This record gives sequence, structure tokens and C-alpha cells, in this order.
Amino acid sequence: MQISSAESFAENDTVTASGTAKLKPTFAFHFQGWKRPIFERYFPDRKFTFVPMYVSEHAFRKIWMPLIRAEETPEIFVWNLGLPEGLRAFARENGIPLFLVEDGFLRSLEPNATRTPPLSLTLDSGALYFDSRNPSDMEVLLSSYDFEGDPGLMERARNGIRLLLDTGISKYNTDGRSDVHALYGEKRGKRVLVVGQVEDDASIKLGCDQPFTNNDLVRLAAQENPGAQIIYKPHPDVLNGVRLAQSRPADVAHLCTIIDAPLTMAKAFESVDHVYTITSLAGFEAVLRGLKVTVRGAPFYAGWGLTDDRQPTPRRARKLSVEALFAAAYLLYPRYFDPATGAARSFEETVHAIHARLAKPREPSRKSAGKVAWQPIGPYGILGWRHLLTPFIAPIVASIGHPIDAETFRQNPIEFFRELPQRKYRLIGRIIYPFGA
Repeated sequence: MQISSAESFAENDTVTASGTAKLKPTFAFHFQGWKRPIFERYFPDRKFTFVPMYVSEHAFRKIWMPLIRAEETPEIFVWNLGLPEGLRAFARENGIPLFLVEDGFLRSLEPNATRTPPLSLTLDSGALYFDSRNPSDMEVLLSSYDFEGDPGLMERARNGIRLLLDTGISKYNTDGRSDVHALYGEKRGKRVLVVGQVEDDASIKLGCDQPFTNNDLVRLAAQENPGAQIIYKPHPDVLNGVRLAQSRPADVAHLCTIIDAPLTMAKAFESVDHVYTITSLAGFEAVLRGLKVTVRGAPFYAGWGLTDDRQPTPRRARKLSVEALFAAAYLLYPRYFDPATGAARSFEETVHAIHARLAKPREPSRKSAGKVAWQPIGPYGILGWRHLLTPFIAPIVASIGHPIDAETFRQNPIEFFRELPQRKYRLIGRIIYPFGA
């Protein structure tokens, strides 16, 4: 019997002499503070030890290697690519299972992650699913699984595709009240949709064999489709200023119609004949709708005979059906969760839950929490006199980043600075807030 990547992630806890299950020691690297209680809720059979963000190689070798070795049957979770130098080799040499963790293909009820619990997760012992340089568990699954020999799975996949298309559910979701016909205008000929991404995202860095920007993609689409209407949908995070753009949409405005209003991917595909993307999941969502899709990079769904590929994928020599690719990506590979209880869910239950939530009137956006109450310990505790600086620093944080960053900073200044990816800003945080983890 064949098993999926998710199923092979065995719940192999040991049992104590008293007959009770022993929690599996799990060392988690590169997990931001807000993710930690979520993972403890989603994996109640694990005893998590969260390693500090950006742990140095020296600290890893001197402190964490001995701690991990001291456990009887440890395992390692790593969020995205936050691996200290030597971690993978250490795990391999000591026979310790290591899983790279990422959001799944149904992420949230919001147009972006926004520090909310993920509805699905992927755990991969090989590589991240968007890393085209190395084979992931997803790629191995797509290369080897006998899909046609599993008619029950194929039927479930056909029903799952129909469910996604009927509900319009995507990776990120919003109520999508924009009028796509008003945004696109009257259709007079071929219509091409260019899907923008966050250009410094790991899925592009690891999924492309050379640098490529959204503007490059718009120019490619315009060049290859003379006379067609080119619709460019920038990534919502770029439009909202949450993430920085590497290329300005205005520079290609003469080639396309730029959509700067909120628009769900399901509606964006309406009346479109051809889709261009670099590595976005939206490309696969377009494949599910029978649209022609050109991919510049090598996302997980490229190389199987379903897309117009511009980057070689020599490891992927097999031809697959849409149903087989869907079955792997949405049914076999990820794990789904109830974000409130942490209980496991199925793909179908997750889609129905999203659809039911979107059908309800939207609640007003949460207000900024503003000032935080005094606490016995922590950034607003006895040593937290520096909270008096918060009102002055918050506007600077907002100007460098985004108002969401300023709100996060106000909630926990120490944690905010400790988790910034830029080392110079982490050092500034150490100077302002020298205490704390």
C-alpha cells in the first residue's frame, strides 16, 4: 500500500511504563513567537523546544547540539529555510528526522498571512516544495505514486477540484466584492493575466534559475501576445505596502491594465484566456480551470506536461493528469487543522469551513491594540521602563516598514526586534532593549 508524505510523518511516540504516551521531543528552529502556541496546539503529541531566532553557528554547536543529542528520540522542525549552518548534516549524522515546515495551499481567510493560524501546513523531509534545486517529498510523490491505481483518490480529486471551483476558494481568501468586469473593461480580443508576486520571496529565489521580476513577466507577456489585453495583478502585499516591490508597476503601465483594487484569484481568472506567472500557486489554480499557463520559473506544478514551461525541469519526466497533480498537492501532501481547536481536518472540511465563514458578514477590522497594560515581567514589566520610548519609536518603525509592523512592535518591542531578518536592526534592538531572550 502506498502512503502519502503526510501519512508517513509517523506519530511514533514511545509509551512509558505506566502506559501513557510520551511526548516526542521536537526542536523547532526559526519559529517566530506568534507561531509557537499555534504549533503546540496543532501538535499536542510533541514537546516543543523553540530555539531562538537567528541562532548563531557557535551557539548551535555549543548549546543546542548537546541538548538535542541528549534526547532519546528527538526530531527537528525548521520553518522555511531558517537552518543554522550544519543543522542538516548534524541531523543526518545522528539519525534525527528533520522536517522543513511551510504553509499549505489553503492558508487563511485573509488576503495574506497576517500573523493568523495557517489552515494547512506542509512538512517535508527533503526540500521545500517550491525549491526547484532539490527534490522535495512532493516531487517524489508526483514522480512515483500510482495515481491511476488508486481510483478512490482520483474520484476524491475530481470532486475536490469541483469543490474549489464552485466555491472560488484560494490559498488566501477575502470576500472579493470587486466588480471584475468594471476593472477589466469590455473584452475585445485575447486577454492575458499576469500574476504578480513578492519578488524577494523564497519561492522565486529558489524556483528560478536566474533573477526575474514582475515587470519582466509583463514585458514577456506583451511581447508574446501582440494585440492582446494584458492584465497585471500585483501581489496584494505589494499594493498594501506590507512587502517591498523590486520593480514598480508604473514602469509597465503603458503595456498593461494594472489592477490596484482587491480582487480574488477566482474572479481574476474570469474571461481570461492565458495566464503568466513566475512561480505563483495561482498558476496551478488557473490550470484547474483549463486555462493555458506559462510559468517562467519551476513551481511544483511545472514539468508534468500541464504548463508552458520556460525553465528546464529534467528530474520531472512524467506526464500527469490535472487530477493526479491536485491529489498530491491538496490531498496527500499537506496536513489540515482547525485553527481554533488545533484538531486535524480534511481538505473538504477546510474548504467548507472557509466557504461558510466567507458567506457571513465580515466583522469590522480589528483596531490597533495601542498601549499595552503593565506586566510583572517582560517588555512592560519592572525592567521595561523603555516602554516610555515606544510611542516615539513606533512611527519610525511604520515609516521604515508598515503600520502593521508598528502595531506588532507596540505589542512586544523585544520580540519584534529579535525576530527582524536584518541584522543591523536586531543590533539596534539589542541596544534599546538589552534584556529579554
